[in-house]
Amino acid sequence: LTVSARDGGGLPSATNAAVTVNILQTVLAPAIFERSRYTFSVPEDAPEESLIGTVKAREPPNSLEVVSYRISSGDPHGKFFIDPKFGIIRTKEQLDHETQSSVVLTIQSQLGNSSVYSSTQVNISVIDINDNSPVFLTKSDKVTLSRTQPPGTAVYIAHAEDKDSGLNGAIKYSIASKQSNAFSIDPSLGVVNLTRTVFADKQQEYTLHIAAEDCGSPPLTSLLMLDSLAVKIVILDINDNSPNFTSSSLSYVMEDVEVGFLVHHIIAKDPDEGRNGQVAYHILSGNENKAFVLDKITGLLTTAQFLDREIQERYSLTVMALDDGSPALSATQVLTIVVLDVNDETPMFTKQRYETAVRENEAPGEFVIKVEAVDRDAGLNSLLWYEILPGTGYEKFKMNSSSGELVTTASLDRETQEIFSIKGSPSRSSTAQLYLTVLDENDHSPLFAKTRYQISVTEDLEEGSVILDLYAADEDDGLNGEVVYSLIDNTFGAFAINSVTGSIVTTKALDRETKSQYTFRVVASDCSTHLPRSTTVSVVVHIDDVNDNDPVFLQNPIRAFVPAETPVNETVATVFATDLDSGLNGEIEYSILSGNENATFLIDSARGILAINTGLDHENTSSYRETAASHHLVLLASDCGTPSLNSTATVLITVLDVNDNAPVFSSPEYHIHVKESTPIGSHVTEVSANDCDAGTNAEITYTIISGNDRGHFRLDEKTGSMDLMKKLDYEDTVKFTLIIQAT
Repeated sequence: LTVSARDGGGLPSATNAAVTVNILQTVLAPAIFERSRYTFSVPEDAPEESLIGTVKAREPPNSLEVVSYRISSGDPHGKFFIDPKFGIIRTKEQLDHETQSSVVLTIQSQLGNSSVYSSTQVNISVIDINDNSPVFLTKSDKVTLSRTQPPGTAVYIAHAEDKDSGLNGAIKYSIASKQSNAFSIDPSLGVVNLTRTVFADKQQEYTLHIAAEDCGSPPLTSLLMLDSLAVKIVILDINDNSPNFTSSSLSYVMEDVEVGFLVHHIIAKDPDEGRNGQVAYHILSGNENKAFVLDKITGLLTTAQFLDREIQERYSLTVMALDDGSPALSATQVLTIVVLDVNDETPMFTKQRYETAVRENEAPGEFVIKVEAVDRDAGLNSLLWYEILPGTGYEKFKMNSSSGELVTTASLDRETQEIFSIKGSPSRSSTAQLYLTVLDENDHSPLFAKTRYQISVTEDLEEGSVILDLYAADEDDGLNGEVVYSLIDNTFGAFAINSVTGSIVTTKALDRETKSQYTFRVVASDCSTHLPRSTTVSVVVHIDDVNDNDPVFLQNPIRAFVPAETPVNETVATVFATDLDSGLNGEIEYSILSGNENATFLIDSARGILAINTGLDHENTSSYRETAASHHLVLLASDCGTPSLNSTATVLITVLDVNDNAPVFSSPEYHIHVKESTPIGSHVTEVSANDCDAGTNAEITYTIISGNDRGHFRLDEKTGSMDLMKKLDYEDTVKFTLIIQAT
């Protein structure tokens, strides 16, 4: 708009102003959802991109903008997506009811590009699928049960878990395998009940394998996962048996036994188990004078004081056996102990100590000695009965009970036992001591610890060094057990043995390069004067190398001829050195010691191959044309020993000439003045050419190739000397131009 303002003066003045009016857009109304809340459901095993549902927002009247949709919250893990154009909600990946059973999404609608939004809530229920089997938290368990429990007693409660919900997670229990019909299980509660008494059962424990199955369709069982609960039910014993005496109720004891003598072993058995079957023993009566002591645990009855048959010849002890049950059960027994009379007079041996000797290895039945005792009693009490008391080796002898003669029952071995101390006794009387010495016989050979000895020594051992101490043991005695040593087989004078100690020593310096191994035998013999015995053992001595040999070149000096145009890396010569040592001591490395200042050559350190490193030039290396080029190298061969040994060799390399240079005259032109009166045969001049090559390549032949048509001159082809052959005439020819070729 243009606005004009004008005043009212005689000569009015006016001015104009431009006014621009901008038409602002009215505030947009949002697209409103048809519902404030949507509810959908989807099974947890629905595949990716499964349809869940559709939301719809309506545009405001007269709106030309397009509605778009997006998920604004409730999906942090990105498991859903929505079609922005049509509002269709789908799954991005498979869902898991056990992880998340319901989802609440907030969906926003936007009208065009405006900043005005509306939203709605979408509740998605993830429907459970029976995809989890019941699982026991423990694989095995143990309970105890008394034998007296009545039927219906709850023994155990099994518990399994199923991650599914509803019927899919409801569990039924069953006994998959059982050893008895004494138990049942409540399928819904998992309670194991006793169905009958086990009082009469001999079985002490039962094992029930319990399975769990859900109520889904189809149902899943723990057995599919190879998972069951093993319940071990241990039946506890009840004390329903009294102890029962199995030992005799009568015992005899001599009146002269010592205090602590075992009189009787009281034994009572109780078939119950555990503490119900543990029996303790007690004396109830008959032991008023404390003559006996009863061990309540073992039931051993021993004397507590000296007995005297003349005072009391019979005891009647009332003994009780009591178990450790609750309540305890017991049994009693009357034990009668009869005290026997003792012969008052003691027989006496004629000697208190007998000594004799017998040879070893004799056949059984060899007479040893006869012992004798006397008794001043009469009648039966004076009849003597001889016997050997138990002791070390007593089973090798037999005593004639009536005569007292002692003989062997086995062949004796002095090396096993040399001295026997034997106690002999008439019945119920004093004892005598017999000392028997077994005489040695050479029945054992010397014995080495090994059948073969294998050692290693270095070749630099000094003469007289001990390399091995041998020892052979001989169980015999005296000279029969004294051992001497000797060597058999050829030791090539390198070793000797000390006949007394068995020490093997070197007798000369060893050299592995001459002989690397010695094999010989050592004999150990005893010193018996009658049929000596011996044993042989093999000894192998390995000689270890010492770096005592220098490398030696097979050829020295070494000559090589090489054409000057030989290419780089071409082999000039192969050198070889030998070393008598072994291992690293004999391993050789090659190097150039001198004469290779310009690095013209190189050598393979391992193989000894000498090759060209840079190009050869005969002319550059030759001082004089007449002398062929040559190189003088000094090679070093070093072994890898410690310390390293080495030797040197000279290599003379002659570089052969190649005809690569043309002869060159000393002057390109020769100007000679000759008088016409010079006589025929006179020497006119001499031409000379030089060739940098050598040998025949430098031998030059001279020829006149033009200008001597009339034969005035003759040129010596070897020396280049020119002579006059015809008379000259100045008036005929003033100048001759000769072309001379050097070849």
